[in-house]
Amino acid sequence: MEVKIAGRLIGQSKQPFIIAEMSGNHNQSLQRALDIVDAAAHAGVDAIKLQTYTADTITMDAVYTIQDPESLWRGKDLYQLYQEAYTPWEWHAEIFAHAQKRGLIAFSSPFDESAVDFLESLNVPAYKIASFENTHHPLLIKVAQTGKPVILSTGVASLEDIQTAVDVLRKAGCKELILLKCTSNYPADPLHSNLLTLPDMRSRFGVEVGLSDHTTGIGVAIAAVALGACVIEKHFTLSRSDGGVDAAFSMEPEEMQTLVTEAKRAWTGLGRISYELSDSEKKNLIFKRSIYVAADIQKGETLTEFNTKIIRPADGLEPRYYQKILGQKANKTLKMGQPLHAEDLDLNL
Repeated sequence: MEVKIAGRLIGQSKQPFIIAEMSGNHNQSLQRALDIVDAAAHAGVDAIKLQTYTADTITMDAVYTIQDPESLWRGKDLYQLYQEAYTPWEWHAEIFAHAQKRGLIAFSSPFDESAVDFLESLNVPAYKIASFENTHHPLLIKVAQTGKPVILSTGVASLEDIQTAVDVLRKAGCKELILLKCTSNYPADPLHSNLLTLPDMRSRFGVEVGLSDHTTGIGVAIAAVALGACVIEKHFTLSRSDGGVDAAFSMEPEEMQTLVTEAKRAWTGLGRISYELSDSEKKNLIFKRSIYVAADIQKGETLTEFNTKIIRPADGLEPRYYQKILGQKANKTLKMGQPLHAEDLDLNL
C-alpha cells in the first residue's frame, strides 16, 4: 500500500512523512512565504504544502457571512476571507523552486479544476484534497486523471462520503491514495480526534493513512503515529503573534522541530512484536536479584532466612529457587557476601 511521492516512499514501514501546511500564513507577503519554507526546512519536515484557489474560484461575493460565535473568522464574509488568505498563483513557481532548493517536496491543494490545470503546468508531484472538497466529485475526477498520488482529508465526511470519494478517485484512475483522519474545527479539540479510527480506516479502504491535525501541541499527532499514521500534516507559521487567518492553530518552528523529532522517535519505538531481550538489555541482567549468603555458614549448617538473602546482583541462584533452598544443608563452608550456587547444596534444581 506504500505510496511514492517525488521519489519518497510513504507507508508504515517508513518514517512518518511530515507536511507543513503554509495556508494563508504568508499574510500576503511573498518574502514571508519564502521564509516559511526556510523555517520548515530547518525544522526537518518532508514537505511544504500550499492551497491553490482565488476568492472567485471558491465562492462568490456577498453570499455568506460566518456567524458561528466560536469561529476564528466570525463576522467575516467568505469572499473577503479568501481574498485575505489565498496564495497568489504567480507566487507558486517561486515558492516551489525555493522549496526544492531547500530539499523539500512541494505540492498543493487545488480547490477547483482550473487550479489542477495550473498545478499541472508546474508539474507538482502529488495532490491534496482538502476536507471541504472531498465531496466535490468533478474535482476528484480531474485530480485522479492526472495519475499523480492523492492525499485525501476526510473531515466533515460520513463513512458513505469517504467510500464514495475513494470509489470516484479509483474509477477515474487514482492508483496511489492516502486518507487522512481529520477533524475540521479550528482549532480542534483532541476529544474529537478519535484516532482509533486510523487502523480501521487503513483496513477498510486498503490504503495508507495519516492525520491532518488541527489540534494544538503535538500529543495527538504522536498518538496517531503510534496507531499507524504514516503522514502528519500541521499548519505552520513563523510566529502566531504575527497574526494571520490560520495563525491561532498553526505550529511555530520550534514546535514543528519537536514534532519531527518525536514523531520519528515514536515510529522507531513501534518496532515489531518481540519478547526477546535486546543486546543492551542483556548487559543489564546483572542488575537483577539472586540469592546470596548473608552470614557465614558452616558445612552441614542449615540455610535459613537469617543466613541467606535475595539481593542484587544476579551472580547467584535465581530468586525463584529461594523456597527450595531454605532448610537445605550446605555441603561446604560459605562466607557472608558470596553468591549461592546449586553446587553449594546437595540439591538438584
